[in-house]
Formats: sequence, C-alpha cells, structure tokens
Amino acid sequence: MIDAELLDRLIKAYDVRGIVPDDLSPDVARLTGAAFAQVVGASTSAGGPGTVVVGNDMRPSGPELVAAFAEGVTSQGVDVIEIGLASTDQLYFAAGSLDLPGAMFTASHNPAQYNGIKLCRQGASPVGQDSGLSEIKALVLEWSRAGIPHHDGPCGSVTQRDVLADYAEFLNGLVPLGANRHLDVVVDAGNGMGGHTVPAVFAGLPLSVTPLFFELDGTFPNHDANPIDPDNLRDLQARVLETGADLGLAFDGDADRCFVVDEQGGIVDPSTLTALIAVRELGKHPGASIIHNVITSSAVPDIVREHGGTPVRTRVGHSFIKARMAETGAVFGGEHSGHFYFRDFWRADSGMLAALHVLAALGETPAGTTLSSLLADYTRSVSSGEINSSVADSAAVVAEIKATYGARDDVELDELDGLTVTGSTEGQPWWFNVRASNTEPLLRLNVEGADVALMSSVRDSALAIIRGDHS
Repeated sequence: MIDAELLDRLIKAYDVRGIVPDDLSPDVARLTGAAFAQVVGASTSAGGPGTVVVGNDMRPSGPELVAAFAEGVTSQGVDVIEIGLASTDQLYFAAGSLDLPGAMFTASHNPAQYNGIKLCRQGASPVGQDSGLSEIKALVLEWSRAGIPHHDGPCGSVTQRDVLADYAEFLNGLVPLGANRHLDVVVDAGNGMGGHTVPAVFAGLPLSVTPLFFELDGTFPNHDANPIDPDNLRDLQARVLETGADLGLAFDGDADRCFVVDEQGGIVDPSTLTALIAVRELGKHPGASIIHNVITSSAVPDIVREHGGTPVRTRVGHSFIKARMAETGAVFGGEHSGHFYFRDFWRADSGMLAALHVLAALGETPAGTTLSSLLADYTRSVSSGEINSSVADSAAVVAEIKATYGARDDVELDELDGLTVTGSTEGQPWWFNVRASNTEPLLRLNVEGADVALMSSVRDSALAIIRGDHS
C-alpha cells in the first residue's frame, strides 16, 4: 500500500530515495515513471511522442526498478532510451546532449539497501520539490489508488543506447590533457560508477592510474562510497603514500562527486578545489560570475574577485546552485560537499570534470611541482568541516544562537540559508553557519577561522549553545 506517509519519507526535496523494496518498490517506480512522463510532457515540439532517457548505477535493485519505471513511462505513450550502467553525470550528459528529460536510478553514497531516482527535464535542468517533484508525488499518490490512467494511443517503445564513449570524448574536449606532463594517480572508485567511467575518460591521457575498488559492486564490500567521510579515504591516502603518487581521486557511488588527496596524503578541502577551478574557468571567461554556497570558504569569493570574477553567494543544494547559475550566467559553481557545476555541462554537476581540472592544473606545472604547493595559495583559513548535532527543536536552538550573537555589536548575521554569524577576534576573521536538516532532527554546524585556535574557539562556543552545555 502506497500512502502519504511513505511518499513523504521517499520523495525528498531534490530526488526520490529509500530502502528497497520497503519504500522504493517496482510498483512505486512504475507509478513514478508514468507521473514523470505526464509532468515533463508527453509530446515533443514536433508533435510526436516524447522520449525519456534512463540510466542506473551498479546497485543490484537497479535493473528491476528501471524496467518498472520504463513501463510507467511507455504507458503514457512516451518512448524510453536506456543507457544502462552510468554515472549520474553520464546521465546528465545524455539528457543534455540529446535534449531529453532523464531519470537516474541511484542512491548516491547511501548504503546498499537503498536506491533512488534523480530526475531532470530536457537539457539536464533539475526536477526538485518546486520544479515538478511535488506534482509527481501528488500523481503517484492519486494513481496508487485509482490506477494509472489509460493513454489514448500506442504505448511508447524502449531502446538501448551506449553513450559512454561520447561522454568521455565530450569531457576531454572541455578539459584537454593531451600535452600535459605525465602524472601518477591513484583512483578509489569505492566499487561505484567511477570504476565504469574512469577507464573510458582517462584512456589515452598522460596518466598512470592505480585503481582501487573498480569492481562494480552495489553491496560496497570495501568501504562506503561516501568520500565526504574521512574514514572512507584512508585506503586512498595509504596507497598514495605507498606508491609515491602525485595525487589521489575518490568518487562517490554514482561518481557525481569527487574528492582529492594530495601527494602527502592530505585531504584537499572542496573549497580549495572550488577556488582552483574558478580561477581556471575565469581564465577562459574573464569577468564571469562564480557561484559559491553559504558554507564555502571565504577564500573563494576573495580569490574570485582577485582574478576579476564576480562571486555570487547562494543557498546549499543543487537546485539553488543551478537556478542561480541560470539567472546570472555563471560559468562555474562549487559546494563543500564535493559537487561542482559547469555552465559548459548544462549547469549540471560532474565529479569527473572537476577531476580533469585538477589533473590539468597540476599537469601544466613544471615537473616536480607538487599538488600541495600548487594549492597553497588557495587555502587561506581553517575549517571545521560539517558537525552534526541531534536537537529536539532546531528552530529554538537557532533562535537562541541568534539572540546570543545578535546582542553583540562586533558581529554580522544573515539568514540566506540557516543562520550565518560573521565576526573577528583581534583582527582575525571567523564565521560559522548553522542549518537545520530537511529530513532529520539535526543541526549542521560549519565553522571557519584564520587559524586552528580561532576556529576551535568559535566552534566550541557555538556547540555549547547547540548542545546545551553552558558550563
């Protein structure tokens, strides 16, 4: 039985995600496919049947869910192109290059029992709560009771198409490495889709690749495919040091996020990568706008301005990033979570493009130049990373923080996304942001300071309020 409570649990702000089959079953996938076909439009501008492109990651539940989703889509007279095993950015490439709506079956970095659906309109434009997902949810609930409506006319067809080679060629055209110095790279695919896309994209490049966990296995036998957790980078760090590699790359389960480890085994802050890639994009597009979210390092807007660009601050989340990119014409956007967005890639996020930028930047330096030295100027402060705290009433805690810091005349507050508090101590700047989780009783804290001592002091003061320890 599909009820409103299940759909509230399953359909999030940006995608569909849940445990298989308890939450996300073939029946739900079939209903979602039919509803998606209705919401995105069942006809092309030429008046013929529409088409939806569909891909899936390596999770064992993927093929059955894709088949059910395709049944739902075709029941509405809309054709389906199945691209098979794919990374999420490979699906975005298909949706963008073919100018078709798309559906990607993945639960990203979640454990093996999960699966989900990331949806987009033509040209890889996102489908979120405010851009179609609410309508899809309402139709799924209605049709679960009344049945999927009969379509007047023939059902759509299902065909298969392999786009991996075209995807690899397109990315290499955006960030060519052909004449660069040779690099030794360790890549941890986490048994996810990086094991599928890296060999295709890196083929023929001036790279020697040491692969870690390239076998596609949606049960994740080695470690979770979630590189934002430092524990999941330990194998990569150890192998980089063991082999003397120039750098290491780690992808999440659906390979739309990329994290980087330098030659010393140090984890590179995604804000540092945002600044590096922003400078490279500004070199191609002087004076352009660059998007950064509220918890990206303050170094990012500073560096963007230093290189003649215009920084644009926005809320956390891919739908907000992509919307602001469309509004401002921004060429690039970066987030703390390892998502990087490119105007030349239909404003979609691509961990592989970010990886190519890092490889190209290091490859353009003289032999012997290390990644840590290359990135030194892009790292200007110390961040806490995201700290999650369980709280009974997020709004009340945020209100207490606002009252506490709002009473001071040496700080500034803003509420673009959660609450951001900005100040300085003895002339040294700091800031922190608190945001409530959309799905859990958690408050997320991010802190940045000029040095470790300052960051730690600001962090501990904020946590004392959040966790109720005022001693």
